[in-house]
Amino acid sequence: MILPILAYGDPILRKKTKEISKDYPKLDELIENMFETMYAAYGIGLAAPQIGLPVRMFMVDAAPFEDDDDISEEERDFLKNFKRVFINPKIVEETGNEWAFNEGCLSIPDVREDVFRKDTITIEYLDENFNKKRETVDGIAARIIQHEYDHVEGILFTDRLSPLKKRLIKGKLANISKGKIKVDYRMRFPNAKKKR
Repeated sequence: MILPILAYGDPILRKKTKEISKDYPKLDELIENMFETMYAAYGIGLAAPQIGLPVRMFMVDAAPFEDDDDISEEERDFLKNFKRVFINPKIVEETGNEWAFNEGCLSIPDVREDVFRKDTITIEYLDENFNKKRETVDGIAARIIQHEYDHVEGILFTDRLSPLKKRLIKGKLANISKGKIKVDYRMRFPNAKKKR
C-alpha cells in the first residue's frame, strides 16, 4: 500500500525516534509498504518518520545510481545491489574528507542543495530479520545512509545548509508545508488549508 509522505513542517519529522523490537506490529507489512511508497515516489531512501512513525527504521535502494555516468563502474556495480532495511541503526564512525553532493528529499520536493558530509561511515543496525549487522561504506552509499539516518535523528538536509542558503529557500519551504507545490506522489501537508 502506498502511504502519504509527510511534508516539510510536520512535527514528526523533527522528533528523535524510538527503537523498535522484533514484535513491532505488522513489521513485514510496514517494510513492504515503505518500499512501495519509496518506489512510487522515485526515491532511493525512506525513513519511518517520513510516513508518520517516530521509530528508528529506514530503507535504501541505490539501484537508480547504476545509470549514473559520473561515478566509477565499480561504485555503480556496488550501488545497483545496495538495497537494505536499517532497524535501530547507529552510525558508530564517520571518517574521511567532507565532500559536497546535491541532495533532495521526498519530504521537501523541488528543493535540491549541495550538502557536505564525511566520505566513509560505519553503521550498526538490525536487518529486516533482526540479524545484527555492521557495515562500512563510502561514497554515495554512505551519503544515502547519512541522509536517512538524519531523519531518525529528527534532522533534515536543509538543517545542514549555510544560513544564507536557508534564507534563500525559506519561502519555498513555507509553500511546501502549505501544500502549494505540485508533486506526483501522495503527500500530507501540515499547514495546508482545509477545503470546505
